[in-house]
Amino acid sequence: MIDGVRIKQLKVMPDERGYVMEILRCDDDIYEKFGQTYITACYPGVIKGWHYHKVQTDHFTCIIGMVKVVLYDDRDGSPTRGEANEFFMGEKNNILLKIPRGVLHGFKAIGNETAVIVNVPTEPYNRENPDEYRVPYDSKDIPYDWDIKMG
Repeated sequence: MIDGVRIKQLKVMPDERGYVMEILRCDDDIYEKFGQTYITACYPGVIKGWHYHKVQTDHFTCIIGMVKVVLYDDRDGSPTRGEANEFFMGEKNNILLKIPRGVLHGFKAIGNETAVIVNVPTEPYNRENPDEYRVPYDSKDIPYDWDIKMG
């Protein structure tokens, strides 16, 4: 796994009224600090990536549908530089994924419905100077193919 990436298995607690699922707590060992909380939606067939942050750490969980989240480590000096990781998360695999600053990441909805991700980054979004650095999803500098792997 890419250096600094962490996974927290999330537990759904159902009863006759519905269910609750905690995502991130301040006493979790995966927790750094709170910046804000937001959701992002991804339509089927759309790839949202690549991007990275120089300051913030992201904490992704998919609450509706399923997504494939892909990470690529291009950080200078990282012991896992050049590695890619895939994570399938959502209704069939409730996890929280910690994405360290500097790690390229992107995602796409898998299946036929819109997927919704909740992100709890460590920093609030700075509209005047966004900590958002983009790389095209099909960049030849990243050895990753977003197509479905059949077989």
